[in-house]
Amino acid sequence: MFRYLPFILKNSLRNRRRSVLTIGSIAVSLCILGVLMAIYHALFMGEATPAQALRLVCHHRVSMTQPIPIYYRDKIQRVPGVRQVMVWQWFGGVYKDARDTRNMFPRFAAEPDRLFDVRAEYRIPDDQKLAFQRERTGCVISNALADSLNFKLGDKITLVGDIFPVTLELKVVGIFEEPQSMAVLYFNREYLREALGAGSSQQDMIGAFQIQAQSADDVPRIAQAIDHEFESSPFPTRTESEQAFALSFASFLGNLKLFIMAICAAVTFTILLVSGNTISMAVRERVREVGILKTLGFTPGAILGIVLGESAMISLIGGALGCLLAAGMCSAVAHSPGSVFMAALKTLSITPIVGLACLAVALLIGVASAFVPAWGASRTTILDSLRYNG
Repeated sequence: MFRYLPFILKNSLRNRRRSVLTIGSIAVSLCILGVLMAIYHALFMGEATPAQALRLVCHHRVSMTQPIPIYYRDKIQRVPGVRQVMVWQWFGGVYKDARDTRNMFPRFAAEPDRLFDVRAEYRIPDDQKLAFQRERTGCVISNALADSLNFKLGDKITLVGDIFPVTLELKVVGIFEEPQSMAVLYFNREYLREALGAGSSQQDMIGAFQIQAQSADDVPRIAQAIDHEFESSPFPTRTESEQAFALSFASFLGNLKLFIMAICAAVTFTILLVSGNTISMAVRERVREVGILKTLGFTPGAILGIVLGESAMISLIGGALGCLLAAGMCSAVAHSPGSVFMAALKTLSITPIVGLACLAVALLIGVASAFVPAWGASRTTILDSLRYNG
């Protein structure tokens, strides 16, 4: 088969316009397929970091928008295997112009004396950590957020609440290193509590707790123990790993796994039709040529291999270009404003596994689409081939 490789390469581009258009259509389709496969891999097959593997999130069983009482924290702290518990309250609000996507970054109320224990991967100078614990209106931001909006120590940040009817005047007292380059801000939850006032029903209710386990093996047992503890209370909980909690946001869109797989199947079927139509046209144009090849001693098996090889070559070229396009799109998604709300998208890329899978799909499509016309051509007799006038 390999001795016919130069012949296959030459014939693959004999009709350059059709070959280029076919390669282009396959490249675009494989680009879409590659991005979808990369998203699927990042969301559902990505491994948690060592720090993430130790963390759980406890929130209301019905919905993440339903609050739970803050006194749950002390009960959770007493669960065997729990190292630390921290209030984790999404604030939302508006910073400056909400139409500017750069101003759409996560803002959380937390507990300064617990934040850097629960989020152990954050790195911050000791003096800045101490300032965050001492200054009621202080806030800490990630280095990615500081770089994005040119924040410096001492800068003032005003957040106008939407979920909470308050306006917070914050001062940047610390900038921490965030391993995943997430743009995020944390401020003192006590400041929010005081701003709400004693008459507010939101004062002693929070959105969720972040929990740090002593070991990754303790995580399933801790989740089960916490949910069992509050099962009969007016505010039942759902406790899950941080990775599972992040995926729960995607569940708002429905069965995301099914959607991605359905789109991948549709794209693959489309490529199969395009490639099959192209190869069929190419084979019909070369029926007489097949007869000549047989008179020169080419066996039916050799002709079958040549036609399949040409189709596979075109598909692989299109697949390789599609992978390059998909890598560029993944990079754009990873650096888009929306990625700040889901850490998995920050790491979105065409990994070697995804790249090989795309090329394997391209090769399979090339061979499958060409098999029927190639088989027919290889079985055509010399006399019938030379008589053909189509």
